[in-house]
Amino acid sequence: MPFWIITLLAIAFASPSEAHGVAAQDQGFLANASGIHLGPFIYLGAKHMVTGYDHLLYLVGVIFFLGKLRDVATFVSLFALGHSITLLAGVLSGIHVNPYFIDAIIGLSVCYKALENLRIIGFLNPKVAVFGFGLVHGFGLSSKLQDLALSPDGLIVNMLAFNVGVEIGQVIALTVLFWALSSLRNRPDFPSISTTANVLLFAAGLVLFGMQAVGYFIT
Repeated sequence: MPFWIITLLAIAFASPSEAHGVAAQDQGFLANASGIHLGPFIYLGAKHMVTGYDHLLYLVGVIFFLGKLRDVATFVSLFALGHSITLLAGVLSGIHVNPYFIDAIIGLSVCYKALENLRIIGFLNPKVAVFGFGLVHGFGLSSKLQDLALSPDGLIVNMLAFNVGVEIGQVIALTVLFWALSSLRNRPDFPSISTTANVLLFAAGLVLFGMQAVGYFIT
């Protein structure tokens, strides 16, 4: 079985607790960090993006058929803008949304993008959809960070640093993903590959939605 199929299947059945989660070894630092810590927060922001499979699933769908770096930059910038707005606004203003509810919507965002790539649906302007789902993804992380009761001392600067790290991680992840997808497009069987990949992408989003929806109703 091709490596990329194995990767998507592994992501699809990863633990739902990992979505927008904060690693246990990082939670203690974040909960007790007082004052400004630029380096650690940049690192944690980048780590969150690179290991956040929900982000990666959605971004794979967004750039799947984009062959020009200019187009990738446009769509990803819209996603980053939306993500940054709700991440910063949520943490700094205390706006809290049930994380299960948000992560369920994130699962649906992955499903929607997969169905859009399969040309089954497409009722939203793609750029508006990417920006809107970016807002949702940002709320997912901000809710998890608020649960850690971050210290107000240096919070604004630390959150800005964290957000910078998120964008750095996004660039790293997208560089790898864009290279991998570009190599796939040169294959004669790319049409069948794209169909299979987006079906798996839809399945992964559906699994994420189902698990988070169950979590929402039982807690």
